[in-house]
Amino acid sequence: MRPPERRETGEQDLFRSRLDQIIDMRHPLVTLSRTVDWGFLEQRFGEVYDDDPGRPPLPTRLMAGLAILKHTYDLSDEVLCERWVENPYYQHFCGEEFFQHRLVFDRSSLTRWRNRMGEERLAALIQESLSVAVRTKAIKPSELSRVIVDTTVQPKNVTFPTDAKLLNRAREKLVRLAQRHGVALRQSYARVGKFALIKHQRHAHAKQFKRANRALKTLRTYLGRVIRDIGRKIEGNGGLEAAFAKLLLLARRVREQQQRQRGPKVYSLHAPEVECIGKGKAHKPYEFGVKVSVATTIGHAKGGQFVTHVKALPGNPYDGHTLATVIPDMEALIGNTIARLLADKGYRGHNAPPDYRFRVFISGQKRGVTPSIKRELRRRAAVEPVIGHLKAEHRMGRNYLWFRRGDAANAVLAAAGYNFRRLIRWLRLLLRQILSALTAAPQTVPA
Repeated sequence: MRPPERRETGEQDLFRSRLDQIIDMRHPLVTLSRTVDWGFLEQRFGEVYDDDPGRPPLPTRLMAGLAILKHTYDLSDEVLCERWVENPYYQHFCGEEFFQHRLVFDRSSLTRWRNRMGEERLAALIQESLSVAVRTKAIKPSELSRVIVDTTVQPKNVTFPTDAKLLNRAREKLVRLAQRHGVALRQSYARVGKFALIKHQRHAHAKQFKRANRALKTLRTYLGRVIRDIGRKIEGNGGLEAAFAKLLLLARRVREQQQRQRGPKVYSLHAPEVECIGKGKAHKPYEFGVKVSVATTIGHAKGGQFVTHVKALPGNPYDGHTLATVIPDMEALIGNTIARLLADKGYRGHNAPPDYRFRVFISGQKRGVTPSIKRELRRRAAVEPVIGHLKAEHRMGRNYLWFRRGDAANAVLAAAGYNFRRLIRWLRLLLRQILSALTAAPQTVPA
């Protein structure tokens, strides 16, 4: 069933005041709510619904507005619900006409809505933010055709993985699952497993690696015994085999994986999609999450540096091999042809489409570089502070959403929140300029 979309009715209530009568209608959030084309978002997000009977979903403006506010102001789902009840500007932005003293949605509705929309449709929020920027003259359409592309790591909400912690954690989760399903084990190894983990950590800290490896071997033995014991107890029971299948597979992978093996490894039991990505940073040589491509405009527009495209890239691909996917997606998003693309030296040997052979420029490139392109190449590093803002202020610094679809959705929503934050600042600046022009004293012209 399609969601009942909200429309401005102008109705009055005897016991409640309308929001537009108690808030400042010149507030940037109010101005932004008037500028956003909610009809476009309703059409784009409404594609996932059909006309079959059933419980109607929540209005698109409410859910899209909540997603924008969450990543614009760096709020968790719980804090967003608390702020929404307290803040009349949040409620007006989400389409409410009267102040609501209680939540009109459930916190879990945010998760279900994100999962239902997916990365492809959530990208409409970035598209609409760029459209609003053009309409408010925060950016010119021609500036969207010249971009800078770089990759970064979106860390997952996991602890730093070690073999000892993974082995002990896998044993603990198997024992807990066995107790929940009433599977009696010969031994849980709870006490000795804890001491073996402590012993390994102490020996590794003291650089006594032979002793640490012996403790690690003990932890691996304990995990193997629990795996085999559970396998014997649940053999032939289809229900129990289905309940233990996923965790047993992960536990076997953790037990069998080696330090320098090729191919994917398990770095977290609750997020097995996490990848180890080495970026060569001195303070953080390895990061655990997913690689993300970020594109921003070359020039600093009136409204600031806007993000034109973001995409999660699972599998840790080589940077240069991402352009074949990134460029067509970016053009479809902004509705414009990329005239010039700047990248760092990590994109050497790229696989951009053949038509873009002379439009992609790498840092340090000499051949085919005109003086104007040389000046623009000095702006290549302008994407770095944008990535810093995405991580520090818009929830890309630690991703709490589950699975790979959560990685993709969080990256897109972080970029949308960053763009809308720039727009709110731009609208506030425009309001100040208008007020200062109105309040300026008229100059007297001498006769």
